[in-house]
Amino acid sequence: MKVRLIKMQTILDYIKANSQSKGGFDVWMRKIKYADWSNLNDLKNSFGSVDSIGSGINRVIFDIGGNKYRMICSYKIGKKNFHLYINWIGTHAQYDKLCKLNMQYTIDKF
Repeated sequence: MKVRLIKMQTILDYIKANSQSKGGFDVWMRKIKYADWSNLNDLKNSFGSVDSIGSGINRVIFDIGGNKYRMICSYKIGKKNFHLYINWIGTHAQYDKLCKLNMQYTIDKF
């Protein structure tokens, strides 16, 4: 199934505010553009460093730009598309702070 990213503008806004992140996100977006996923294992095959967050909440964390940045996404597998919703983007250090507060499970900044 084709991946439907909701919403790419969030990534573009992050890149605009953090220009050093552009290379890492460009690589990530190229992979998404050509992805064909039917399940979570397909996603993990495309991104070996992706991790599931929690149990039964359909959230994953992507390492971007050599692990300099983190992106939390929710996903929903539909009949025709694999929907990927951006919940949060930040640096690895900012992600570590979220984890200390247990916010990685619920944050929905974007």
